[in-house]
Amino acid sequence: MTNAPRYPRDMTGYGRTPPQANWPNGARIAVQIVLNYEEGGENNILHGDPASEAFLSEIVGAAAWPGQRHANMESIYEYGARAGFWRLHRMLNHLPVTVYGVATALARAPEQVHAMKAAGWEIASHGLKWVEHKDMPEAEERAQIAKAIVLHEEVVGSRPRGWYTGRSSENTIRLAAEEGGFKYVADAYADDLPYWKEFGDSDQLIVPYTLDCNDMRFATPQGFNAGSQFLDYLKATFDELYAEGGRMMSVGLHCRLVGRPGRAQALRQFVEYVQGHDDVWFATREEIADHWASTNPHVRKVRPSQMSKVDFVTAFGGIFEHSPWIAERAYTLELGPTHDTAIGVLSALCRVFRTASMDERIGVLHAHPDLAGKLAAAKQLTAESTAEQAGAGLDALTDVERDQFQTLNANYVAKHGFPFIIAVRDHTKASIMQNFEARIAHDSETEFDEACRQVERIAEFRLQDTLG
Repeated sequence: MTNAPRYPRDMTGYGRTPPQANWPNGARIAVQIVLNYEEGGENNILHGDPASEAFLSEIVGAAAWPGQRHANMESIYEYGARAGFWRLHRMLNHLPVTVYGVATALARAPEQVHAMKAAGWEIASHGLKWVEHKDMPEAEERAQIAKAIVLHEEVVGSRPRGWYTGRSSENTIRLAAEEGGFKYVADAYADDLPYWKEFGDSDQLIVPYTLDCNDMRFATPQGFNAGSQFLDYLKATFDELYAEGGRMMSVGLHCRLVGRPGRAQALRQFVEYVQGHDDVWFATREEIADHWASTNPHVRKVRPSQMSKVDFVTAFGGIFEHSPWIAERAYTLELGPTHDTAIGVLSALCRVFRTASMDERIGVLHAHPDLAGKLAAAKQLTAESTAEQAGAGLDALTDVERDQFQTLNANYVAKHGFPFIIAVRDHTKASIMQNFEARIAHDSETEFDEACRQVERIAEFRLQDTLG
């Protein structure tokens, strides 16, 4: 692993061409409903916590009460367990649903757990307690994950296959992946499709969740003020993803929020709206994870940002003709997962080339051979240049054509002081000749800029050959 600066976030993902989801039975969209079951697992001095809960309730501006119970807050959470859950269960028990179950909350909810299982719902883990983890020491968070799994299995009868902490730390996804028993982790909001992350020798599937199609916005500033707003937003999201095709839509619910009657009606209307469309796959997150792992299994690949310097320069030192110093300097830049593609490496190499001294840049231009010149005739070109010139038919010129190219080469160099450079893969033999004749007439400053652009274009083609 490199000691050069590296940026761990992946700002590229699938890019412009997401993989085919191939949802079962040709479905255009996978709709995934999550019911967060947190009631009885929230902050409470009865649970050994230092203060009362202050998050996601009807109380505007709620604050934690250190060392005290908060009767109003407790009763709001109790509503979710006593009334909200059952309203949602009656509404959704015919659909595949994933429950994010806080282990201590599930332990205090035997009737609800029995109903979840009877409905065939997946019960994933939502952590040991519904508390903040951002300042939790790594060892403590790892221990809590282990305790959550043990308690979950005691209460539910089987271990959870999915994990979502929610109020997570920077370590959460890695710790859940290192535990080794989860088909998916959901503590991310980075995509409309599942994706893989690597942690050492482990490949962890991430099935991202949602905070926008989520009833939590009934309890946040500038969120949903009425069920109709929630409904409109869910329908708009569904319509766009359905039109795009091959996407996943997550809907996040809480018993104490959308379980209120004035909001539940909007959820009912949304479900009916979706059921009015063909080719919709309602699925649990575990089903989505199983499908994705089967149809889009992870394939490890060479990651330039994780290469040693020697390997990086060996792989990319020839991308800019006979100029390995460009790769050497690019290696020291802040690289990361977003540079593990052809365009990503190109960006790093071009940054070095563009900021090099004028003498260094001219040196790169001089490193390029003449088109159909003496080096080509003597078969002394690099493998890349040989293939590029052959692809445009420059290895099969007539004597007249070869004389024309050599005359143009000589005239061009005499005027501008560096070889004529063009990305031949963008051209035919005829269009190369036309560009040659036209560019000789440029002033040298204009032509230098154009030659540098062509050098970068050649580099792009070479990296596509290398990295795909």
